[in-house]
Amino acid sequence: MALPLPPGLTQAEVAFVAEMELVTIVPRQRFESIHLLGGKTPALRPPHRAELPLWLALLLKKQRRANIVCPPWLYPASLATVIHRETKEDPAAFSPPPPTPSRAHLSAPGLARRVAEHDAGMSAPFVPSCTADAPAGYLPYHWLEVAEALLAHAGDDMPVAAGEIRSLLRDLVEVRAAKMRSSAATLEGLGGGLTLLRGVGSMELAESRGFVLEVVDGVRKIGASLEANRREVEEMRGEGGDDEGSDDDMGL
Repeated sequence: MALPLPPGLTQAEVAFVAEMELVTIVPRQRFESIHLLGGKTPALRPPHRAELPLWLALLLKKQRRANIVCPPWLYPASLATVIHRETKEDPAAFSPPPPTPSRAHLSAPGLARRVAEHDAGMSAPFVPSCTADAPAGYLPYHWLEVAEALLAHAGDDMPVAAGEIRSLLRDLVEVRAAKMRSSAATLEGLGGGLTLLRGVGSMELAESRGFVLEVVDGVRKIGASLEANRREVEEMRGEGGDDEGSDDDMGL
């Protein structure tokens, strides 16, 4: 008999799913487009940049056939901005997610070729938030998984030493982990919990899923108990009012 699986994705599964994020590469060799389940990849023509899924970009990187462009949010200045925002400007909330790219942004001057590839190419499962065009100062949904993969396999493509970026990421993880625990401890209901968790990454949710679910389940039980007590009090008050009314009728 198989044991019941835990709810949600495990950390390994989250890291696997994150490999579908699009990243920007600079190819070293010419490659024709190939057919994938999500559609055709763009043809690679050095030194023109292209956007590929993270798993394919890492494969080309290991084969020394491409370099991966570091996303702007992974630069030390951007990480320092996020840390300052979460520790000084708004210590009680997580950094907001990056803004959704609009069609106008894709149609900006100089991006006509990318628009054509976007229309006829792959159907990515995620909104592009890890490419070279992603905004700085924000953390995408898969920020931790993508950062760890790039530092592990493309450390020489980073703008600074990988150790400096790892140090900033470590500080950010610690700050957000403490904030995650305090946010879960102050949940007042399921709706409020969803508001408090805005901006939390996928790996952070996977790591804290058990604790958060226990807190939410406990809050739900407390709320149900309070609601049952309130209804009992209202029923008792209603019955008391009916008795007083019947006594007055008998007196008349």
